[in-house]
Amino acid sequence: MPQLPDPTRRRTLATLGGLALAPLAPLAFAQQPPAFTPGQPIKVLIGVPAGGTQDVLTRAIAHQVRDSLGPLIIDNRSGAAGRIAVEAVKSAAPDGHTLLLGTASMMTMFPSAYRNLSYDPIKDFVPLVNAARFELALTVHKDVPANTLAEFITWAKAQGDKVSFGSYGAGTPSHFLGEMLNRAAGLKMVHVPYRGSTPARQDVMGGTVPVYFDTIGGAQQMLPTGRVKVLATSGDKRSPLMPQLPSFVESGYKDVVATAWFAYYAPLKTPPATAEKLRAEIIRAVNSRDVRQQLLQNGMYPVADGPEALVKTMREDIARWAGIMKAVNFQAND
Repeated sequence: MPQLPDPTRRRTLATLGGLALAPLAPLAFAQQPPAFTPGQPIKVLIGVPAGGTQDVLTRAIAHQVRDSLGPLIIDNRSGAAGRIAVEAVKSAAPDGHTLLLGTASMMTMFPSAYRNLSYDPIKDFVPLVNAARFELALTVHKDVPANTLAEFITWAKAQGDKVSFGSYGAGTPSHFLGEMLNRAAGLKMVHVPYRGSTPARQDVMGGTVPVYFDTIGGAQQMLPTGRVKVLATSGDKRSPLMPQLPSFVESGYKDVVATAWFAYYAPLKTPPATAEKLRAEIIRAVNSRDVRQQLLQNGMYPVADGPEALVKTMREDIARWAGIMKAVNFQAND
Protein backbone atom coordinates (compact mmCIF):
# COMPACT_ATOMS: atom_id res chain seq x y z
CA MET A 1 0.00 0.00 0.00
CA PRO A 2 1.50 3.42 -0.97
CA GLN A 3 2.73 5.54 1.92
CA LEU A 4 0.89 8.85 2.34
CA PRO A 5 3.02 12.01 2.69
CA ASP A 6 3.63 13.13 6.22
CA PRO A 7 1.37 16.20 6.85
CA THR A 8 3.93 17.65 9.25
CA ARG A 9 6.66 17.41 6.61
CA ARG A 10 4.41 19.13 4.04
CA ARG A 11 3.76 22.03 6.41
CA THR A 12 7.48 22.39 7.16
CA LEU A 13 8.43 22.51 3.46
CA ALA A 14 5.68 25.03 2.73
CA THR A 15 6.89 27.24 5.56
CA LEU A 16 10.50 27.07 4.40
CA GLY A 17 9.45 27.83 0.83
CA GLY A 18 7.49 30.85 1.98
CA LEU A 19 10.46 32.11 3.99
CA ALA A 20 12.73 31.71 0.99
CA LEU A 21 10.41 33.74 -1.24
CA ALA A 22 9.41 36.34 1.34
CA PRO A 23 12.42 38.66 0.84
CA LEU A 24 11.70 38.82 -2.89
CA ALA A 25 8.24 40.31 -2.48
CA PRO A 26 9.32 43.66 -0.98
CA LEU A 27 12.16 43.87 -3.52
CA ALA A 28 9.78 43.40 -6.44
CA PHE A 29 7.40 45.95 -4.93
CA ALA A 30 10.21 48.46 -4.44
CA GLN A 31 11.19 48.20 -8.10
CA GLN A 32 7.75 49.23 -9.34
CA PRO A 33 7.66 52.86 -10.62
CA PRO A 34 5.54 55.21 -8.52
CA ALA A 35 1.97 55.37 -9.73
CA PHE A 36 0.56 58.41 -11.52
CA THR A 37 -2.25 60.01 -9.54
CA PRO A 38 -4.67 62.11 -11.62
CA GLY A 39 -5.63 65.29 -9.82
CA GLN A 40 -2.28 65.69 -8.08
CA PRO A 41 -0.07 68.62 -9.20
CA ILE A 42 2.27 68.09 -12.14
CA LYS A 43 5.40 70.21 -11.99
CA VAL A 44 6.67 71.47 -15.37
CA LEU A 45 10.28 72.62 -15.27
CA ILE A 46 11.20 75.48 -17.59
CA GLY A 47 14.83 76.47 -18.00
CA VAL A 48 14.41 80.25 -18.30
CA PRO A 49 13.15 83.01 -15.98
CA ALA A 50 9.42 83.56 -15.59
CA GLY A 51 7.48 85.63 -18.09
CA GLY A 52 8.64 84.10 -21.37
CA THR A 53 6.91 82.34 -24.24
CA GLN A 54 7.34 78.94 -22.60
CA ASP A 55 5.21 80.08 -19.66
CA VAL A 56 2.50 81.20 -22.08
CA LEU A 57 2.45 77.79 -23.77
CA THR A 58 2.32 75.81 -20.53
CA ARG A 59 -0.37 78.00 -18.96
CA ALA A 60 -2.54 77.58 -22.06
CA ILE A 61 -2.20 73.80 -21.90
CA ALA A 62 -2.68 73.76 -18.12
CA HIS A 63 -6.15 75.26 -18.46
CA GLN A 64 -7.20 72.46 -20.81
CA VAL A 65 -5.84 69.50 -18.81
CA ARG A 66 -6.74 70.56 -15.27
CA ASP A 67 -9.75 68.24 -15.07
CA SER A 68 -8.16 65.22 -16.77
CA LEU A 69 -4.61 65.33 -15.37
CA GLY A 70 -4.51 67.85 -12.55
CA PRO A 71 -2.94 71.29 -12.15
CA LEU A 72 0.25 72.01 -14.09
CA ILE A 73 2.61 74.03 -11.90
CA ILE A 74 5.33 76.01 -13.69
CA ASP A 75 8.74 75.77 -12.03
CA ASN A 76 11.20 78.19 -13.66
CA ARG A 77 14.71 76.82 -13.13
CA SER A 78 16.92 79.27 -14.98
CA GLY A 79 20.68 79.02 -14.98
CA ALA A 80 23.33 77.14 -16.96
CA ALA A 81 21.38 77.96 -20.14
CA GLY A 82 18.53 75.70 -19.01
CA ARG A 83 20.66 72.69 -18.16
CA ILE A 84 19.70 72.91 -14.48
CA ALA A 85 16.07 72.21 -15.40
CA VAL A 86 17.02 69.33 -17.69
CA GLU A 87 19.21 67.68 -15.07
CA ALA A 88 16.51 68.03 -12.41
CA VAL A 89 13.97 66.21 -14.57
CA LYS A 90 16.51 63.55 -15.52
CA SER A 91 16.85 62.63 -11.83
CA ALA A 92 13.16 63.07 -10.91
CA ALA A 93 10.86 60.20 -9.95
CA PRO A 94 9.27 58.65 -13.08
CA ASP A 95 5.75 59.04 -11.73
CA GLY A 96 4.33 61.49 -14.28
CA HIS A 97 4.31 64.38 -11.81
CA THR A 98 7.52 66.06 -13.02
CA LEU A 99 7.90 67.07 -16.67
CA LEU A 100 10.37 69.08 -18.72
CA LEU A 101 9.47 71.67 -21.31
CA GLY A 102 12.47 71.03 -23.52
CA THR A 103 13.67 73.47 -26.15
CA ALA A 104 15.52 72.95 -29.40
CA SER A 105 18.55 74.44 -27.66
CA MET A 106 18.56 72.02 -24.73
CA MET A 107 17.70 68.93 -26.72
CA THR A 108 19.45 69.37 -30.08
CA MET A 109 22.07 72.13 -29.88
CA PHE A 110 23.75 71.53 -26.54
CA PRO A 111 25.04 68.04 -27.49
CA SER A 112 27.40 69.80 -29.91
CA ALA A 113 27.88 72.99 -27.89
CA TYR A 114 29.08 71.39 -24.63
CA ARG A 115 31.87 68.84 -24.39
CA ASN A 116 30.75 67.49 -21.02
CA LEU A 117 26.97 67.55 -21.27
CA SER A 118 25.52 65.59 -18.35
CA TYR A 119 22.55 64.15 -20.23
CA ASP A 120 21.69 62.47 -23.52
CA PRO A 121 18.54 64.08 -24.98
CA ILE A 122 17.58 60.92 -26.86
CA LYS A 123 18.40 58.26 -24.25
CA ASP A 124 17.68 59.92 -20.90
CA PHE A 125 14.04 60.99 -21.33
CA VAL A 126 10.66 59.77 -22.50
CA PRO A 127 9.53 62.05 -25.36
CA LEU A 128 5.87 63.03 -25.08
CA VAL A 129 4.75 65.81 -27.42
CA ASN A 130 6.32 68.43 -29.67
CA ALA A 131 3.80 71.13 -28.79
CA ALA A 132 4.78 74.21 -30.78
CA ARG A 133 7.36 75.64 -33.14
CA PHE A 134 8.40 79.20 -33.77
CA GLU A 135 10.62 81.44 -35.85
CA LEU A 136 12.78 84.37 -34.84
CA ALA A 137 13.02 88.01 -35.82
CA LEU A 138 15.76 90.62 -36.12
CA THR A 139 14.75 93.26 -33.59
CA VAL A 140 16.62 96.55 -33.13
CA HIS A 141 16.33 99.51 -30.79
CA LYS A 142 14.34 102.42 -32.20
CA ASP A 143 17.46 104.61 -32.48
CA VAL A 144 19.29 102.23 -34.82
CA PRO A 145 19.36 104.17 -38.13
CA ALA A 146 17.75 101.45 -40.24
CA ASN A 147 14.18 100.69 -41.25
CA THR A 148 14.90 97.76 -43.58
CA LEU A 149 17.22 94.78 -43.51
CA ALA A 150 19.34 96.27 -46.31
CA GLU A 151 19.77 99.52 -44.36
CA PHE A 152 20.67 97.55 -41.25
CA ILE A 153 23.36 95.56 -43.09
CA THR A 154 24.89 98.77 -44.45
CA TRP A 155 24.90 100.38 -41.00
CA ALA A 156 26.27 97.31 -39.19
CA LYS A 157 29.07 96.87 -41.74
CA ALA A 158 30.14 100.46 -41.23
CA GLN A 159 30.25 99.96 -37.45
CA GLY A 160 32.49 96.88 -37.59
CA ASP A 161 32.81 95.17 -34.20
CA LYS A 162 31.22 98.10 -32.35
CA VAL A 163 27.76 96.56 -32.81
CA SER A 164 26.64 93.99 -30.24
CA PHE A 165 23.71 91.63 -30.60
CA GLY A 166 21.82 89.97 -27.78
CA SER A 167 20.53 86.42 -27.65
CA TYR A 168 18.39 84.61 -25.09
CA GLY A 169 21.34 82.32 -24.33
CA ALA A 170 24.65 81.05 -25.66
CA GLY A 171 24.26 78.06 -27.94
CA THR A 172 20.60 78.81 -28.76
CA PRO A 173 18.86 79.53 -32.10
CA SER A 174 18.83 83.19 -31.09
CA HIS A 175 22.63 83.13 -30.77
CA PHE A 176 23.30 81.26 -33.99
CA LEU A 177 20.90 83.34 -36.05
CA GLY A 178 23.19 86.27 -35.28
CA GLU A 179 26.29 84.26 -36.13
CA MET A 180 24.76 83.06 -39.40
CA LEU A 181 23.91 86.63 -40.39
CA ASN A 182 27.46 87.70 -39.52
CA ARG A 183 28.87 85.07 -41.88
CA ALA A 184 26.35 85.59 -44.67
CA ALA A 185 26.50 89.40 -44.72
CA GLY A 186 30.13 89.94 -43.74
CA LEU A 187 29.30 91.55 -40.39
CA LYS A 188 31.35 91.60 -37.18
CA MET A 189 28.64 91.91 -34.56
CA VAL A 190 29.69 90.81 -31.07
CA HIS A 191 27.49 88.32 -29.21
CA VAL A 192 26.02 89.19 -25.79
CA PRO A 193 24.22 86.19 -24.23
CA TYR A 194 21.37 86.72 -21.76
CA ARG A 195 19.75 84.34 -19.30
CA GLY A 196 16.45 84.07 -21.12
CA SER A 197 14.32 86.34 -23.25
CA THR A 198 12.88 88.62 -20.56
CA PRO A 199 16.14 90.44 -19.62
CA ALA A 200 17.19 90.59 -23.28
CA ARG A 201 13.92 92.29 -24.22
CA GLN A 202 14.33 94.80 -21.43
CA ASP A 203 17.81 95.71 -22.66
CA VAL A 204 16.96 96.05 -26.35
CA MET A 205 13.97 98.25 -25.48
CA GLY A 206 16.20 100.31 -23.21
CA GLY A 207 18.99 100.59 -25.78
CA THR A 208 21.59 98.77 -23.67
CA VAL A 209 22.02 96.34 -26.56
CA PRO A 210 21.06 97.66 -30.02
CA VAL A 211 20.21 94.33 -31.67
CA TYR A 212 18.38 91.27 -30.40
CA PHE A 213 17.27 88.11 -32.21
CA ASP A 214 13.99 87.36 -30.46
CA THR A 215 11.16 84.96 -31.11
CA ILE A 216 8.48 86.41 -33.37
CA GLY A 217 6.10 86.31 -30.41
CA GLY A 218 8.51 88.32 -28.28
CA ALA A 219 9.06 90.85 -31.06
CA GLN A 220 5.29 91.25 -31.43
CA GLN A 221 5.00 91.99 -27.71
CA MET A 222 7.61 94.75 -27.89
CA LEU A 223 6.40 96.52 -31.03
CA PRO A 224 3.48 98.38 -29.40
CA THR A 225 5.92 100.10 -27.01
CA GLY A 226 7.42 102.03 -29.92
CA ARG A 227 10.89 101.31 -28.55
CA VAL A 228 11.97 98.71 -31.12
CA LYS A 229 11.78 97.98 -34.84
CA VAL A 230 11.53 94.53 -36.42
CA LEU A 231 13.30 94.13 -39.75
CA ALA A 232 13.25 90.47 -40.88
CA THR A 233 12.17 86.96 -39.88
CA SER A 234 14.07 83.67 -39.87
CA GLY A 235 11.83 81.17 -41.66
CA ASP A 236 12.42 79.97 -45.20
CA LYS A 237 9.54 82.22 -46.30
CA ARG A 238 7.54 85.10 -44.86
CA SER A 239 5.90 84.45 -41.54
CA PRO A 240 2.09 84.48 -41.63
CA LEU A 241 2.32 86.12 -38.20
CA MET A 242 4.32 89.09 -39.58
CA PRO A 243 3.65 88.95 -43.34
CA GLN A 244 4.74 92.55 -43.86
CA LEU A 245 8.36 91.59 -43.16
CA PRO A 246 10.73 89.76 -45.51
CA SER A 247 12.58 86.64 -44.47
CA PHE A 248 16.38 86.59 -44.60
CA VAL A 249 16.06 83.99 -47.37
CA GLU A 250 13.84 86.27 -49.44
CA SER A 251 16.39 89.04 -48.94
CA GLY A 252 19.19 86.98 -50.48
CA TYR A 253 20.64 85.24 -47.40
CA LYS A 254 19.57 81.69 -48.24
CA ASP A 255 21.46 80.03 -45.37
CA VAL A 256 20.12 82.34 -42.65
CA VAL A 257 17.27 80.13 -41.46
CA ALA A 258 16.41 79.36 -37.84
CA THR A 259 13.31 77.70 -36.47
CA ALA A 260 12.89 76.12 -33.06
CA TRP A 261 10.31 74.33 -30.94
CA PHE A 262 9.04 73.48 -27.46
CA ALA A 263 8.41 69.85 -26.49
CA TYR A 264 7.38 68.01 -23.34
CA TYR A 265 9.42 65.16 -21.85
CA ALA A 266 9.07 62.82 -18.87
CA PRO A 267 11.87 61.14 -16.90
CA LEU A 268 13.25 57.87 -18.21
CA LYS A 269 11.42 54.77 -16.90
CA THR A 270 8.09 56.57 -16.76
CA PRO A 271 5.57 53.71 -17.23
CA PRO A 272 4.15 53.50 -20.76
CA ALA A 273 0.57 53.87 -19.52
CA THR A 274 1.47 57.07 -17.66
CA ALA A 275 3.37 58.46 -20.65
CA GLU A 276 0.44 57.67 -22.96
CA LYS A 277 -2.03 59.39 -20.63
CA LEU A 278 0.12 62.53 -20.50
CA ARG A 279 0.77 62.45 -24.23
CA ALA A 280 -2.89 62.06 -25.18
CA GLU A 281 -4.06 64.89 -22.94
CA ILE A 282 -1.33 67.33 -24.01
CA ILE A 283 -2.04 66.62 -27.68
CA ARG A 284 -5.76 67.12 -27.06
CA ALA A 285 -4.98 70.45 -25.41
CA VAL A 286 -2.68 71.67 -28.19
CA ASN A 287 -5.32 70.79 -30.79
CA SER A 288 -8.05 72.66 -28.93
CA ARG A 289 -9.29 75.88 -30.47
CA ASP A 290 -8.45 78.00 -27.42
CA VAL A 291 -4.83 76.83 -27.18
CA ARG A 292 -4.23 77.16 -30.91
CA GLN A 293 -5.49 80.74 -30.82
CA GLN A 294 -3.30 81.60 -27.83
CA LEU A 295 -0.22 80.11 -29.47
CA LEU A 296 -0.74 82.01 -32.72
CA GLN A 297 -1.35 85.24 -30.80
CA ASN A 298 2.02 84.73 -29.11
CA GLY A 299 4.05 83.90 -32.20
CA MET A 300 3.92 80.10 -32.05
CA TYR A 301 2.58 77.52 -34.48
CA PRO A 302 0.73 74.55 -32.93
CA VAL A 303 2.40 71.22 -33.77
CA ALA A 304 1.10 68.37 -31.52
CA ASP A 305 3.57 65.77 -32.84
CA GLY A 306 3.88 62.50 -30.92
CA PRO A 307 7.12 60.81 -29.83
CA GLU A 308 8.17 59.25 -33.13
CA ALA A 309 7.92 62.51 -35.06
CA LEU A 310 9.55 64.39 -32.17
CA VAL A 311 12.56 62.07 -32.07
CA LYS A 312 12.90 62.32 -35.86
CA THR A 313 12.94 66.12 -35.58
CA MET A 314 15.50 65.91 -32.78
CA ARG A 315 17.87 63.72 -34.78
CA GLU A 316 17.63 65.97 -37.84
CA ASP A 317 18.21 69.12 -35.80
CA ILE A 318 21.14 67.62 -33.88
CA ALA A 319 22.88 66.95 -37.20
CA ARG A 320 22.05 70.38 -38.64
CA TRP A 321 23.18 72.41 -35.63
CA ALA A 322 26.35 70.33 -35.28
CA GLY A 323 27.30 71.39 -38.81
CA ILE A 324 26.55 75.05 -38.10
CA MET A 325 28.58 75.04 -34.88
CA LYS A 326 31.50 73.46 -36.65
CA ALA A 327 31.30 76.09 -39.39
CA VAL A 328 31.45 78.97 -36.89
CA ASN A 329 33.95 77.13 -34.65
CA PHE A 330 31.74 77.41 -31.57
CA GLN A 331 32.33 75.61 -28.28
CA ALA A 332 30.49 76.63 -25.12
CA ASN A 333 32.23 76.91 -21.77
CA ASP A 334 31.22 74.00 -19.55
